[in-house]
Amino acid sequence: MGSESRDQASIDFQIEGKSAVLVLSGTWIVGVPRPSPVDASARIKSISGVEKLSFDLRAISDWDSILLVFLRKCYDAAVEQGITVSTSDLPEGIRNLLTLSLAVPEQKSAEMDSENDWFTRVGLQTLRICGGLDDFFVFLGQFVIDCGAFVVGRARIKLRDFLHLLHETGGRALPIVALLNGLTGLIIAFIGVIQLQKFAADLYVADLVGLATTRELAAVITGVIMAGRTGAAFAAQIGSMQVNEEVDALQTFGVSPMQFLVLPRVYALLLMMPLLCVFANLFSMLGGYVVAVSIADISGIQYMNQLKEAVSLSDFFLGIFKSCVFGLIVAMAGCYRGLNCGRDAASVGQAATSAVVTAITWIVIADAIFAVIFQIIGI
Repeated sequence: MGSESRDQASIDFQIEGKSAVLVLSGTWIVGVPRPSPVDASARIKSISGVEKLSFDLRAISDWDSILLVFLRKCYDAAVEQGITVSTSDLPEGIRNLLTLSLAVPEQKSAEMDSENDWFTRVGLQTLRICGGLDDFFVFLGQFVIDCGAFVVGRARIKLRDFLHLLHETGGRALPIVALLNGLTGLIIAFIGVIQLQKFAADLYVADLVGLATTRELAAVITGVIMAGRTGAAFAAQIGSMQVNEEVDALQTFGVSPMQFLVLPRVYALLLMMPLLCVFANLFSMLGGYVVAVSIADISGIQYMNQLKEAVSLSDFFLGIFKSCVFGLIVAMAGCYRGLNCGRDAASVGQAATSAVVTAITWIVIADAIFAVIFQIIGI
């Protein structure tokens, strides 16, 4: 590779019976004229009666990654024609690099999807959705089985890891939950006061803030925050373990990944979400208090008394119940996406993104279902 000359790269096909040898010579580096890989691929595809292709690189004086790109294009063209490609005659370094490039599958691009007709795309997407539902029900069934095993004492949760998860999902999430819910209460009160002042009904801003936060917004906003913060973290943590084959190692040692990874996370979030929702209600009402006292013509005592009359325990516990369901959705989405993560680094990011999207989507759907049910039963 230390030649001073920069001979133009060239190729030559030598065909003997059903075997073909692609002979490469000259300098294969950036900046030196070389044959086009497209032309070489077209030449390979035009060859008839050839069953085996090999390479001869003995006449190459210098090379870099350009040579590897050219060989990979020729390799793909030959495989597409059903020709067997032999790499045994390649230098060890080039052969290893070519093998490495073949080990990483090419990702299917959006352009390739667009080549299919509309019915094909709908069919493929339907099959993917059905396959995903099948995987989820398998996950859900195993989760229910392991929950039953935990209840009867046949499944163990490591206490130290569980306490750490409680801290991560509860204490460390409290500042962001308090901040966003406090700002939400402040915004609702500000908008409400502006409208209610037109009717001299400033006092009822307490009703607006209290009912909106306790019944809906505190649980929903806290669920969305936890989906972006904790659900994505669960997916990334378990997905990284999947990539590093740690999940396979657990199964090899007879440890159930569901019991070791999923149950502690689900239980931790189920315990912490109601507490976070309580603080979310508190800070939302506090944000409304700040606006009501500073802008509206009402005192703090009037605001608190009106809030006490407007919000009942049933409204409060309704939001707590919703937060439990939303916590279950977030934890299940994060753990499911993590366990079904691919084996490469890009899959970890995709799993985290999917966990957030799935959790937020189902939080909104569940909230809509609750709204219809509670309206029917009159809660």
